[in-house]
Amino acid sequence: MLASAQVIDPRALPVLQRAPHRRHILGLGRIWVLHRLVLTRAIAAFVVCLAVVGLYQVRAHVVGGLAVLGEIAQGEFADAGFGISAISITGQALTSEQSVFDALGIEPRTSTLDFDAEAARQRIAQLPSVAGVDVRKHYPGNVAVTITEKTPVARWRVDGVTFVVDASGEQIGEDKGAYGDLPLVVGDGAADNAMVMIRALNQYPTLSEGIIALSRIADRRWDIIYDTGLRVQLPEKGVAQTLRFLEDYQRDYRLLDRDVTIIDLRVPDSVAVRPATHDEENKKS
Repeated sequence: MLASAQVIDPRALPVLQRAPHRRHILGLGRIWVLHRLVLTRAIAAFVVCLAVVGLYQVRAHVVGGLAVLGEIAQGEFADAGFGISAISITGQALTSEQSVFDALGIEPRTSTLDFDAEAARQRIAQLPSVAGVDVRKHYPGNVAVTITEKTPVARWRVDGVTFVVDASGEQIGEDKGAYGDLPLVVGDGAADNAMVMIRALNQYPTLSEGIIALSRIADRRWDIIYDTGLRVQLPEKGVAQTLRFLEDYQRDYRLLDRDVTIIDLRVPDSVAVRPATHDEENKKS
């Protein structure tokens, strides 16, 4: 074979031409080998973006479908005997049953399996008169609500409506006649300061007899109003000392039982009174 070989100038040999698509394939292969990690991450990010865009566009349908499935499942549970058929509420006096029902959020086909007792408890706990609440499910179809209400300490009358307030002055319900034994406070700001005044008066039982209202004047001081029509005007400061002073006068002179309409104690260590005027005496004069 070597004998038949010829000496040829390599420059005279023809050059093979690769097809264009083959060159492209080789080029892409080289890029893939050199930049495989970067390309993999880019492709993955692109796929994720497509998925997110797709989910965003069909989100309404997905949510709606889940809601329908939930309703169907809940209805099936209700039909299977787990529908809530009885609700018991105990411990409420100021809290209306309707407010509790609304906070429970129970629909006609709600089942005990799907009912969220903790979420309902949190909603009921936000009602103004509720200090604590317990919500329990009793299978197959009962819900029990036990309410502990805040303690009312006074009645507050404003704009013709009488509310019941707790020790912090918060309105916890409307008084419809069941709390007539509680002190009545009237005037702007009366509810916020009522407890301080009530505690001060509790130290002087002889002064508390016959009180029908405590009137807050300009949100600065108090007047005590008795069932006889007598009004005792107290100062802005030093109320406890003034009440002690008034108790001494009551013990020594029965001042509260005198025929006067106003006892003015706004000036320290002094008493000013306004005698009562009667219609008959006015006619004679």
